[in-house]
Amino acid sequence: MERREFLAAAAVAGLGVTDEARSLTRAGGDAQESREAAVPPSRGAPAPGRRGAPAPTFGLDFAPHFGMFQRSAGDDLVAQLRWMHEAGFRALEDNGMRGRPVAEQERIGAEMARLGMRMGVFVLNPETAWTTTFAAGEASFRESFLKDVDASIEVAKRVNAKWATVVLGTVAPRLEPEYQTANAVEILRAGAERCEKAGLVMVLEPLNRRDHPNLFLTRIPQAFQICRAVDSPSCKILFDIYHQQITEGNLIPNFDAAWREVAYVQVGDNPGRKEPTTGEINYAGVFAHLKRKGYAGVIGMEHGNSRPGAEGEQAVVAAYRAVDPR
Repeated sequence: MERREFLAAAAVAGLGVTDEARSLTRAGGDAQESREAAVPPSRGAPAPGRRGAPAPTFGLDFAPHFGMFQRSAGDDLVAQLRWMHEAGFRALEDNGMRGRPVAEQERIGAEMARLGMRMGVFVLNPETAWTTTFAAGEASFRESFLKDVDASIEVAKRVNAKWATVVLGTVAPRLEPEYQTANAVEILRAGAERCEKAGLVMVLEPLNRRDHPNLFLTRIPQAFQICRAVDSPSCKILFDIYHQQITEGNLIPNFDAAWREVAYVQVGDNPGRKEPTTGEINYAGVFAHLKRKGYAGVIGMEHGNSRPGAEGEQAVVAAYRAVDPR
């Protein structure tokens, strides 16, 4: 499924902005306590471990997104968070967090703090991710991007986020690749300066050209080169295993080569972009390698469910149990 189609489908399913482009939106404050009292109980299938001892936490910090367990947990986002926690997850990923109302961001952030869950990525620049922006290096875009950075810093404060995805737009066909890279580096340096002061890390995501023709950033070595040139702790790589299996393969050696610049990981099996064990990637081996290397970051579950309904949601949890390197 093409990435933007997946996002649209996610939105319809209640993913409330997930998977890269519907990166925007929603959470409470003083009314938090009364809101929690009004949260409907999870409906449908219980979270694994719910009818007995709580499910154990995973060995790696896997992060589902809103809508992934909606059939089991219900429509309310806080109820979905609680279901995730009961199932053993300790992180959340929400590409569309920036587009949610401030009150909803605050409500989500407060509940995650109460549950002891970490916030994964949200998309920093949803409006400029798919047009010719970074590569062209125009002054007007630089100012627009810095406004995105400032707005995202405020979102990050509400949900205690440490990472935000940056998609570098499409190529500038009239410029040589080296000039495009220099333009991107200059703009990212300006954004990184502001992010450093706020403790936020921009993670640059290379996307495969099969699903996303004409995008500027497509390969991990390219992202590595840019991050080394920006030379900031607030400009790192988002290594999406689904995309890199399509673009490059050779996953473990490529991960090792880029290791010092990788700050965030996302997953999805190929073909199909569903949960691990549904495609060709040996996720048990990849995750075991990440564990051995000491990766302690979040792993975003940026994929769909291979089967519908509550049964399919339980299958997603079971798949992660099967490949988790505890």
